[in-house]
Amino acid sequence: MSDGFHAEAPPRASVGDLLGDVTRDLSTLLRQEVELAKAEVKQSAQQAAKGGSMFAGAGVAGHMVLLFLSVALWWALGDAMGRSWSAVVVAVVWALVGAVLFVRGRTEARRVKGLPRTAESVKKIPNALQGHEEKN
Repeated sequence: MSDGFHAEAPPRASVGDLLGDVTRDLSTLLRQEVELAKAEVKQSAQQAAKGGSMFAGAGVAGHMVLLFLSVALWWALGDAMGRSWSAVVVAVVWALVGAVLFVRGRTEARRVKGLPRTAESVKKIPNALQGHEEKN
């Protein structure tokens, strides 16, 4: 049946046009991924800051507790051995606690390796974009 209407095939796009579309779409996708990452980082940073400020407040309160307990210990020991020697004893106890915490903290800090998987992944990106995946 021919009623005068002919369905014309849509014009075929050239390879250059198709590659341009792919490049534009890839660029848009990457830009959107970066924007998403920025938004997630901002939200995470805000939550971390809120938690960090709570920890800071707890640290100040804990410091005050330790301070007053130390004064109480100094006073109690002062009745038995004199105030000056009891102050030395309390100071030595806190020096030992500080030294142990320092050594343990240094040991834990040395175990930090950074971002090894991310660094390895970032090194592979240029070769993957150039089509040289075998170099990865």
